[in-house]
Amino acid sequence: MTPPPRTLQLLRRAASLASAPIPPRCRAHSSSSHAGAPARVPPPGPRPRRAVTTTTATTAAGASLLRRSARRRSLATKSSPSPSSHPFVLSHPSDVDGDDDEQDSNSNSRPSRGRIVCITSGKGGVGKTTSAASFATGLALRGRSTCAVDFDVGLRNLDIHLGCERRVVFDWVHVMRQECGLDQALIPDKRTPGLSVLAASQTRDKDALTMEGVEGVLSQLAERFEYVILDSPAGIESGARHAMYFCDDAIVTTNPELSSCRDADKMIGFVSSKSRRAEVGTTGGGGGGGGCRPVSQTLLVTRYDPVRAAAEESLSVSDLEELLGLPVLGVVPESRDVLTCTNLGKPVISMGEDHPAAGAYMDAVDRFLGEERELRFVTPEPVGFFKRFFG
Repeated sequence: MTPPPRTLQLLRRAASLASAPIPPRCRAHSSSSHAGAPARVPPPGPRPRRAVTTTTATTAAGASLLRRSARRRSLATKSSPSPSSHPFVLSHPSDVDGDDDEQDSNSNSRPSRGRIVCITSGKGGVGKTTSAASFATGLALRGRSTCAVDFDVGLRNLDIHLGCERRVVFDWVHVMRQECGLDQALIPDKRTPGLSVLAASQTRDKDALTMEGVEGVLSQLAERFEYVILDSPAGIESGARHAMYFCDDAIVTTNPELSSCRDADKMIGFVSSKSRRAEVGTTGGGGGGGGCRPVSQTLLVTRYDPVRAAAEESLSVSDLEELLGLPVLGVVPESRDVLTCTNLGKPVISMGEDHPAAGAYMDAVDRFLGEERELRFVTPEPVGFFKRFFG
């Protein structure tokens, strides 16, 4: 193994110092210390160089030092990878950004891959899985090919909400580890054409996730579907971080109360700073292929009670907009039928647009697709005369 240039330079410097002649003052001091002895006169001409001998132990020690230095450099490179060196198995985020005006003028133009939408929230129990099931179903009902992916490894529930829990044979961890093909793990929805489900593993934990494996599965899904809906688990652990890292859009789900709002605000910060789009940046300084837009984040308010909000017993929609600083995609009113739909394995949106909760989810889907929809269910319904007196 050839030593690095710096090591060769140091060895040459040591050899030159070892073969340098003794300075005159050192020779004079040596002569004066032996007064009785005749002075030794150096022979004329240049002093012959002394050969530099390198022992076997020295060579072995130097080679070991070089190996340790190379190993440290290799570990340092692996511990801090540069985003610009990422191979982008999932295509560059700018591939799905496109000019809105250009897409409107040419309705047949499609991005090179599907958009990845993450349904997320810091707090558990706010309705992420319920919303993911209804949102994915709504996109499929609007004619968009959609795949709903459960990212809650070890605690999957999306298959129950969509009524396919008995049909799960392979999960996407099997696909990630190449233990089965993607077609073997995808579950087509029997009631909604264009909708497929990719279940999470129920026997593994979230440590099974790897950045390369998740990217590979999402890349295959984005090539086949127009929208890939990720049902993110609660918190900011591995499953949630992997789900939000690759997303193009993030729908932050929250209830109208302070603890849910605070956790949602934390997740908004994570999406804004630790997603791939944040690493690439708007100018492309953090990755190859140019810049891209930030993650599009919107707010979905669930279990909203306009009567309690008017009585200041809970946060109102305007309070949530002010606290979180995101536009509201939809407001889903409180409904006892949500629990019934979950137990029956039916998404809430399947109850029809005449139902308040189902209509609210369909309005959110239409707004996401760029249509104008009035924000309903945010003000209390007027109380009639007989209801006012007789309840």
